[in-house]
Amino acid sequence: MRMLPPVLYFLKWLAITLIIGALAGSASAFFLVALDRVTAYRETHERLIFLLPLAGLFIGLLYHYFGNGIAKGNNLVIEEIHRPSRIVPLVMAPFILFSTLVTHLFGGSAGREGTAVQIGGALADQFSRWFGVAHRDRHILLICGISAGFASVFGTPLAGTVFALEVFLLGSMRYQALFPALLSAIFADQACRLWGVGHTTYPVAAVPAINIALLGWTAAAGIIFGLAARFFSVLNHWLGARFSRHIGYPPLRPLAGGLLIVSLLLIAGTRYAGLGIPVIVESFTRVQPPETFGWKILLTCLTLGAGFKGGEVTPLFFIGAALGSCLSAVMPLPVSLLAAMGFAAVFAAAANTPLACILMGVELFGSGPAVYVAVACVLAYLVSGQRGIYSAQQQKDFKTGLWNDVSAGANTTP
Repeated sequence: MRMLPPVLYFLKWLAITLIIGALAGSASAFFLVALDRVTAYRETHERLIFLLPLAGLFIGLLYHYFGNGIAKGNNLVIEEIHRPSRIVPLVMAPFILFSTLVTHLFGGSAGREGTAVQIGGALADQFSRWFGVAHRDRHILLICGISAGFASVFGTPLAGTVFALEVFLLGSMRYQALFPALLSAIFADQACRLWGVGHTTYPVAAVPAINIALLGWTAAAGIIFGLAARFFSVLNHWLGARFSRHIGYPPLRPLAGGLLIVSLLLIAGTRYAGLGIPVIVESFTRVQPPETFGWKILLTCLTLGAGFKGGEVTPLFFIGAALGSCLSAVMPLPVSLLAAMGFAAVFAAAANTPLACILMGVELFGSGPAVYVAVACVLAYLVSGQRGIYSAQQQKDFKTGLWNDVSAGANTTP
């Protein structure tokens, strides 16, 4: 196999990633603006939540009859990296964009990273067809799409780069994709910002000097964050399996799930609908009661398990920040620091991406709390096990040397 000279290799991926970044970043900008608008509309018209079951039926019918081949979402993109078989359909981008906005408009508890990753992956993979990219480079295109989508939707190009390299293989990275992934993330983030779309900032107060006692408390918090992430992942897969087992006709699953979610929102309150950004920000300055993160776990797992569309990451930010804020009532660490630790660590554990989340902590919160965030992320990842939110992830069997799919834990009782 003949390798391109370094200059040509650089120019090739510079051109490809510039286009991927521009497309993915612009798509993320449109998505974020649209998401803000539907969220604002729902918050001023709270009775829309009563239509959530019908919205779920509509999404279910849409995917069942017209999008059955793309229903796996993020896992489809990851599977195509592992076992390339066909180009990710471009229709995935408008389908996931529209269905995510519908989910949020009517009060489903979901995130946005899944949408951005699927849009980025679908757009990037078209280069395999449009520009005749070699088959051996197709996995790099998909990694670039993931990197671009993640970086632009959260404003974190370094975390986006490492997330794309880390998410599909547990404990290993394909460094040949590092340069293209980094370029895609930077270009996508800049494209999103050029459209005038900003990102949420999270205030972290003064960080205490590091000592053994505080590191001990940090480790304890990391263990708790890992257990919360494990419970979320297992419950999410378990509920999805229950809906599939007991409701044979797929479009009826989000209808039934919508009825349950509306009932719970009437009890818990609409602050748990949608992304929940205001609660995340509040968690950095005010101690949250224990039920806050518990409600978000239940409502998000119901939303996604029933078949609504979106993502898990922002709800995991909510869960982690609220849990960390709650722990500040019993741990001698500042509320904003614990919220920041939980924000990154619960996601690190649920997605099996500790390095990406450490970098995300630095990009979002600065270098001050970096050691605390890193300890929490690593401990949470180790405690949570490998049953994460992405069932298509693979891990290496060191006895055989083969890569095997990570068990989703769908048949495990939480």
